Amino acid sequence: MMHSDDQLPDSPAITLLKELGAETAKHSGGTLLTHLLRVEAMLAEWGARPALQTAALCHAFYGTDGLPLVLLELSERDRLAAAIGREAEELVYFYASCDRKASYPSLAAPEGEPVTFRDRFTGEEFTPSLRQRRDFAELTVANELDLAKVNESFRERNGAGLLQLFTRWAPLLSEAARREVTAVLG
Repeated sequence: MMHSDDQLPDSPAITLLKELGAETAKHSGGTLLTHLLRVEAMLAEWGARPALQTAALCHAFYGTDGLPLVLLELSERDRLAAAIGREAEELVYFYASCDRKASYPSLAAPEGEPVTFRDRFTGEEFTPSLRQRRDFAELTVANELDLAKVNESFRERNGAGLLQLFTRWAPLLSEAARREVTAVLG
């Protein structure tokens, strides 16, 4: 849940985000920090476990295939892990490392069919676990739906493609995420 600074002390994650400039970095719908807080809140509403909610708050630390802004270099992964825990940091890395063009098409492949995930930092290809794929899909959907909600031109440009992608990913998504896809994208 979002809170005003005068009510509760900042979590270590928010402290680090502010220290690294997320509250002044421009992003759709305000600043990067406001976007990250909205994505975290969306996953909380969907009932995501705490580590995934924290990963949502921190998903932009290493940049993404779609956002080149980097708050921390990969050599500083331990610094983020110290602030948010190892499981959440590993989710952040997994999300940031996705080579979307190579990884998106097979992410929701049925059991028995090959799933290829390419790490854009190392070039390594591997088959992620079902839990990794579900977490990745849920975080991706929350991130993209937040952008679609606050940026009409983003929604007009990308909405149809995202709806198609997220419909393919439906087996990986929670019921709450599927409902939100329908509500936001049609």
